[in-house]
Amino acid sequence: MNEEQELIVVAYQTMVQKFILACFIAVSAVTVQAQTEPANSVFWKELQKLCGKAFIGAVAAAPADDTTFKDKTLVMHVRSCEKDRIRIPFVVGEDRSRTWVLTQREDRILLKHDHRHEDGTPDRVTMYGGLTTSAGMPTRQMFPADQETVNTIPAAATNVWWIDLVPGEHFTYNLRRIGSERYFSIRFDLKTPVKTPEAPWGWKD
Repeated sequence: MNEEQELIVVAYQTMVQKFILACFIAVSAVTVQAQTEPANSVFWKELQKLCGKAFIGAVAAAPADDTTFKDKTLVMHVRSCEKDRIRIPFVVGEDRSRTWVLTQREDRILLKHDHRHEDGTPDRVTMYGGLTTSAGMPTRQMFPADQETVNTIPAAATNVWWIDLVPGEHFTYNLRRIGSERYFSIRFDLKTPVKTPEAPWGWKD
């Protein structure tokens, strides 16, 4: 190998090394960003990506005597998305009374259940739920019952709700009443959006 060929080889090796280093720096930057972004922020951004879409659901778990969701068509619709509030109507058969309301509060997420009558007036039992107590996980946020829930539904004092959101796979709404057999889990398939349902009761649009 002559001197000119050696220079070409050295130049090539240097170029390859610089490329590898650049790739390493880029990957490291993404990794650091992923590690430093709060888990609940990642969860929120993934939820916002579903805005405007509706998905069909199925009961994954429920008490043996449950008749609320059994044999009903279940649809969630990520209908309203604001910077700090996302509203998700949950349609059960012909019943359009339910909306899940998620609100960002500083570094936490609040879940509330907005229940309405067909004329749009609030149900007697409404706006129960809870506030996350930590940043949670990018794919899971948990909401233990708050004091408003205890005041509204004393038996629900030990309720814990949680939402699992696996991008491109599924959204699962869950409820467990600690100390009892009460457990609901409804899983929505995110791979196949469906036709959006009519507006929930009480909505003007």
